[in-house]
Amino acid sequence: MRTHFLILVVAGVFVGSAVQQSNEERTAPAVHSEKKASEKNVPLSDKPVRTIESAVRPPQGFERIDVEQGSFGLWLRDLAVRAGRPAVFLYDGRRKANQSVHYAVLDIDVGSKDLQQCADAVIRLRAEYLFSGSCRDDIRFNFSSGDTARWTEWRDGLRPTVSENSVSWARSAGVDSGYGNFRLYLETVFIYAGSASLELELASVTNPESVEIGDVFIKGGFPGHAVLVVDVAKNDADERVFLLAQSYMPAQDIHILKSYEDINPWYRAKSTGVLDTPEWGFGYADLKRFANVNCATSENGSP
Repeated sequence: MRTHFLILVVAGVFVGSAVQQSNEERTAPAVHSEKKASEKNVPLSDKPVRTIESAVRPPQGFERIDVEQGSFGLWLRDLAVRAGRPAVFLYDGRRKANQSVHYAVLDIDVGSKDLQQCADAVIRLRAEYLFSGSCRDDIRFNFSSGDTARWTEWRDGLRPTVSENSVSWARSAGVDSGYGNFRLYLETVFIYAGSASLELELASVTNPESVEIGDVFIKGGFPGHAVLVVDVAKNDADERVFLLAQSYMPAQDIHILKSYEDINPWYRAKSTGVLDTPEWGFGYADLKRFANVNCATSENGSP
């Protein structure tokens, strides 16, 4: 995960301007041919469907756990997966050097900047879920300074100003509730949040054997790492297995990880011990959970 500290930003500079300046220095080549440029500002819920559920079968003797309509778990399970086992690409169109760690690739753009890395991918998916339903007002994430960045304030035209190690918000743009503006909000969050701040926002899971879809294995730091549980299945003995998805450094396609276990790509849930993933090691005690919300849409499909 990127190393970034708010204190390094010049006092009194609008974050929106700092973001633009720092990213204009990077010129990304055209996105590789498997991605459509037009999809960049298309909400995930509007994309074609070949889902995690249809693409990855549970191990023998296991069935997927039940999830509520409108839940984060169902939304994740329904995420689109690209056909076959395509390569993982970086934000600038280059192939990731290590192509051995992924089982499948989610059909989600990574953007054209080196921003959507580890915890950022978790933030992206959580925010997209909240934005897709009736929970848009709940979209908020903390910067590494501890200051909260609320989508509602960004939507209403407020932008953050960094002064030393604190953030204040002032109106400098018009009201815009559109998806493109939502993505600009997320870019700012990606720059000033990370695994260290996200870890502090999440609740510890008392018993990791009861892992749920949407849980996060996270090790906060500079760098740190985070992987997201995108599906869970269980057997008649109530033993659980789970799938993990990640982005990494540099920013890259979000992908479902392979597992070293005999039930690849699934991982066995355990109460204690070490969770080895292809590019990072966690403890089962590193399992965290978002607050429980249900973002079922209204009758007309709008939040």
